[in-house]
Amino acid sequence: MTVPSRAMFLAIPLLLGALVGCATSHAPDLPRLYETYPADRHQVPVILIPGLLGSRLVDRETGVEAWPGSTRKLLTSGYLELALQIDPATLEPLDDGLVPGGLFDSAVGLDYYVRIVKALRESGGYRQARPGQPATRGAARLYTFTYDWRQDMVRSAQKLDELIEQIRRDYGDPELRVDVVAHSMGGMIVRYYQRYGTADVLDGNAFPVTGAGARKLRRLALIGIPNLGSVSAIHYFINGYRVALSRLVTEGVATMPAMYEFFPSPQVTWITTTWGEPLRLDAFDISVWRNFEWSVFNRQIQRRMASHPGIWPPQDVFERYFEKHLMRAQRFVWSLMVPVGDVELVEPFLFGGDCVPTPARLVIEEVDGDAVARLIPEQILRPVRGVDYEKLMYEPGDGSVTKSSLLGVPEPDPPNPRHELATVEPEHAFFYCEQHTALTGNRAFLDKLLHYLLSPD
Repeated sequence: MTVPSRAMFLAIPLLLGALVGCATSHAPDLPRLYETYPADRHQVPVILIPGLLGSRLVDRETGVEAWPGSTRKLLTSGYLELALQIDPATLEPLDDGLVPGGLFDSAVGLDYYVRIVKALRESGGYRQARPGQPATRGAARLYTFTYDWRQDMVRSAQKLDELIEQIRRDYGDPELRVDVVAHSMGGMIVRYYQRYGTADVLDGNAFPVTGAGARKLRRLALIGIPNLGSVSAIHYFINGYRVALSRLVTEGVATMPAMYEFFPSPQVTWITTTWGEPLRLDAFDISVWRNFEWSVFNRQIQRRMASHPGIWPPQDVFERYFEKHLMRAQRFVWSLMVPVGDVELVEPFLFGGDCVPTPARLVIEEVDGDAVARLIPEQILRPVRGVDYEKLMYEPGDGSVTKSSLLGVPEPDPPNPRHELATVEPEHAFFYCEQHTALTGNRAFLDKLLHYLLSPD
C-alpha cells in the first residue's frame, strides 16, 4: 500500500470536508432509522467518555475556565497554567484547584462531541441526566463522564467507578450494568477499569486481573483508542502539543502523568535509522530520553524553564519525576497486555479511521556526530536512496492513532500474526475515512453505534 505524501496528508482535511459535503444526501437518516424503536426499549443507561482534552477544566473556587477558555485564548495561549506543580518529596502532582467542568464538545467551528450527543438523544432516545437525579422507570439516560485528562488514568478509572455507583443508586439497582461509549483516552481508562476496577496495580510488577469493573458493564464501544500507544505522544514531548494556533509547551506536557501512558508499546517498532533499520529502544527507558536530550533533558528547554523558576520545579526534581512516571506508564501498558485467564471481560466494538497518514515511527539521523530525531520526512537532510520515508514514518489511521494500534497488531505491513500478549480481539472492528477528532461525528459510525446499543441482548 502506498502512503500519501506529506503534502497530501495536509490537504486531506479539506478534501474530506468536500467529500462529506458531496455525500450528505447519502448519509444514514438516523432519526428515521430509529424512530420505530419503542420509547421504553431498554433501561440501560449509557456513559459517554471523551478523549484527551475533551473535558473542560475550571477553577474549583472561582469557576473560571482554564481549559479551553475563550476562543481567543484557544488561538493564542501557551496554557502554562495547565502545567501541574510537583511535590518534590512524593514526585506526584499537587492539587492545583482545577476540576472537570463539562464536555469540551466544540470550538472554532469544529465539532468534537456535539453530533454524538445529539444522535444519542434525538435518535437513540436517551435523556440527558446528571448524577444524583432519581431515574424514572423506562427512561434510558445519557451521562457524560468528564475528568482531568492530565492526571494518571488509574485515578480517572477510580472516578469512573464513583459515577457508575451513583448511577446504580439513581436507578435503585445495585446490580445495574451500564453501556459505555469511550473515545481515545477514554477508551484506555475503561479498558483498565474493566480489568481492575478501582485497584491500583501499577506499584508493582504483578497485574492480577479481577474483572471488577467488567461486572458493572454491559456493552462497550471504543473509538479511536490507541491500544498499542501512539507515536504522536512522543512528538508532544519533543515539540509540545499543538492545539488550534496554541501549543501546550513540552515542559508542560511532561508534568501530566497521563501523557506518558500514551507512549508506544514495547511490541511495536517506533524508531528506526535513516536506512529503515529498527532501533530496539524502549520509550519507557529514561536513558533513551537522556541520550537523545529530549523533553526536559534538552538544554534549550532547560534554559527556558530556568527563566521561569516560579512555574517549573528544579531540574533534578523534574528529572526524577520524569523517570518515576515513565516507570508507572510502562506498568500501565503492561497491565493492559497481561492474559486475563478465566476472567470474563466485555468484548468491545472498535471504531477507527484508516485513510489518514498517521505518525508511526521516528527516524534517527546522524548529523555531525549527533543523533537527531526526525519527526517528518522533510526534516531528513541526507535521505538514503531507495528508502520510502513516507511509508516508513506513516501508517494508515486517523491522523493520531494508527489502524494497527487500534487493532493491537504490532506490524501491519507485511502482515504479521498478532502478538501473543495482544488482548484486544478485533471481532467487531469498523473503520471510516475520518480524522481522530471527527470520528465521533461520522454518521455511518453513529448508525452502527446506535444499532449496537439499542439491539436486544
